Amino acid sequence: MSKTKTPQAIRGTQDIFGPDAEAFAFVVETFERVRKLYRFRRVEMPVFEKTEVFSRAIGETTDVVSKEMYSFEDRGGESLTLRPEFTAGIARAFLTNGWQQHAPLKVATHGPLFRYERPQKGRYRQFHQIDAEIIGAAEPQADVELLAMADQVIRELGIEDVTLHLNTLGDGDSREAWRAALIEYFGAVRGELSEDSQERLEKNPLRILDSKDPRDRKFVGEAPKIDAFLSDDARAFFDAVTTGLDAAGVKWTRAESLVRGLDYYRHTAFEFIPDEGSAAAGALGSQSTILGGGRYDGLMDSLGGAPTPAVGWAAGIERLAMLVGERREVPADAIVVVEDDSLIARGVTALGKLRAAGMSAEMIASGSPRKRFDKAVKAGALAIVGLSLRDGAENVRIKADDDVTARVEAVLN
Repeated sequence: MSKTKTPQAIRGTQDIFGPDAEAFAFVVETFERVRKLYRFRRVEMPVFEKTEVFSRAIGETTDVVSKEMYSFEDRGGESLTLRPEFTAGIARAFLTNGWQQHAPLKVATHGPLFRYERPQKGRYRQFHQIDAEIIGAAEPQADVELLAMADQVIRELGIEDVTLHLNTLGDGDSREAWRAALIEYFGAVRGELSEDSQERLEKNPLRILDSKDPRDRKFVGEAPKIDAFLSDDARAFFDAVTTGLDAAGVKWTRAESLVRGLDYYRHTAFEFIPDEGSAAAGALGSQSTILGGGRYDGLMDSLGGAPTPAVGWAAGIERLAMLVGERREVPADAIVVVEDDSLIARGVTALGKLRAAGMSAEMIASGSPRKRFDKAVKAGALAIVGLSLRDGAENVRIKADDDVTARVEAVLN
């Protein structure tokens, strides 16, 4: 009889366990704690949406929509897509649920996202992000608030030598003028650009500035800069953001070539990047952005809503977890050792009392009764509670420091 073959995991997915899972959980727990400090409200979003939510929001010409989305037809003949990012779904929810009444709305979420891309170090087809957005706030203070929150998340994770790289994309008018100048500049050397950039020239010239292709890089340095095209309003907005960051104690550096290819981005664009030569840069290789975002005041219009200012960021949990490094599982507060099988029910009762008192606890009640206590000592715990019979009477012995012993005794009595 042939043996049934075990199915393998799908390429680009991962099973997270042990110290990796502890690091992953630490990132999420830290994010949740900081979210509450900043008074962001938790939202949970569907994992799939109508395909048009992403194709209209992200733009048909981007790689995400043209190459990377997991789209499928459901039984009703409707095209659905597994979410490749959070922002578009949150914007859709804001419009369809009437969340405008809560504006300015500060929301945060985390969970899995899906992109059909070539798996590489720290990148997966199902990956996870933490995400924070402020919707309905046009003031630069919203950008400062979000950036201060991102900075605090990174610091509380214990990740060092990471700097905020900051740019402005200007308002709609500034951006249009800059875009026209870029088309003229790159158009003059069109034949020498990479094939991708030649294609982007008309549709999305800002994305050429982001190109890693050496054929494009040699022209990027001399390309027109946004500062030459900023309106007075856009300049004042950026000044207010940088002044606010200084006041909040957030270190930043200006990055003039940092862009966002999508048309709905305005004003602030930012990335937190490990410093050259740092341990963080070494751990992540060339794919070095650990958190990024910006202001996307034009997004709601693309989804059929009223123009609504908004700003947000996202960060990959896997990448942050890689920088956090291995985290050991925390030892139990207490291990209950049942040294005589007739006392198992008594052990279960003790477990319940310890856990109800907020102590993490587990029980050892299998294997050789003589070796159970030694097994508990090896596992390590703040307190070991041994339950045994002596001359037919129940005996409780506690191995712990005096203050812990007193606490355990108070809980069990």
